[in-house]
Amino acid sequence: MALLNPAYKLTLGNRIVDTTDEPRASILTELRVELDMDVPADRFLLVMGQVGSWRPQQDDEARIELGYADDGGLERVMTGAVTAVQANLQTRRVMGHGAAMTLLRSFLDTTYQAKKAGEIVRDLAGQAGVDVARAEDGINFPAYVVDGRRSFWHHLRDLADLCGFDLYIDDAGELVFERFVGGRTVHVFDYGRDLLALDCHFIAPRAARVEAWGESPTGAEGEEAWGWLTKDFSGTRGQAGNGDPTLLLERPALRTAAAAQSAADALRTHLQRRALQGKLRVLGNPAIKLGDAVRVQQAPEAEHNGTYQVRSVTHRITKAHGFVTTVGFRGI
Repeated sequence: MALLNPAYKLTLGNRIVDTTDEPRASILTELRVELDMDVPADRFLLVMGQVGSWRPQQDDEARIELGYADDGGLERVMTGAVTAVQANLQTRRVMGHGAAMTLLRSFLDTTYQAKKAGEIVRDLAGQAGVDVARAEDGINFPAYVVDGRRSFWHHLRDLADLCGFDLYIDDAGELVFERFVGGRTVHVFDYGRDLLALDCHFIAPRAARVEAWGESPTGAEGEEAWGWLTKDFSGTRGQAGNGDPTLLLERPALRTAAAAQSAADALRTHLQRRALQGKLRVLGNPAIKLGDAVRVQQAPEAEHNGTYQVRSVTHRITKAHGFVTTVGFRGI
């Protein structure tokens, strides 16, 4: 079988470098793209030799496409901007981040009334100038406070956790806020053929039962009582799972029984999915995205076989080791 030749297309500012047509155009000794749902901002790193006149600058818009010169196709893996450039006599290191960096630098003091989580997400993203690819409705909040002590991204992260949604920036640089229901694409890898490495570990869940509490007596007094405080939380308590220990979730924003129950279900599902986590490494595969799933087959340890949610993707191209993709995953 013929070896494939890794290729990339970089668009930084007004300069394009495409090694599909011009393999000799490569002046990079390393290209790395790191995407992770559990890290606020995706990032990329370009390590360039000090040759030629190309000098990427801070704030240059960036688009990275990866693939192979042999099959004629490249796949976009990240859109962002250059945030730092470091140079010495031999190399120039160009670092950049995705659109989450804009959300991390945006702050606001405001209160939303009678809004669904998705509406809040779309409004905050719009104020930061970040496009939204998909934002599902989620919990309906009688009131939700956004305070300027924390960034937009951290408020969006809280909303995602309460709703049980994923929150990430896609390859086009647009925000995604949605429930994971099996993966937009399922990538199948066979042990002994596709996998370069596989590591799985199992963690006992922190709790068998979850209780979520709010602050208002809406369960007994009706939805209009969301602004009241109460000593009796039984009407707005959400419960999920059975047994011990119990994990308590207390959030002022959970002011209705429906909101508390949704948050309890979301946290219980999160604990169950985190019980199995792992990483796999394959030959470079730019088609693997956040929001996808991977299926492992024919592994010698039967418990390693199954379908998992993609939580992180790292693409790396180097002169010494070629193109490899590492995928972090967890159970579904």
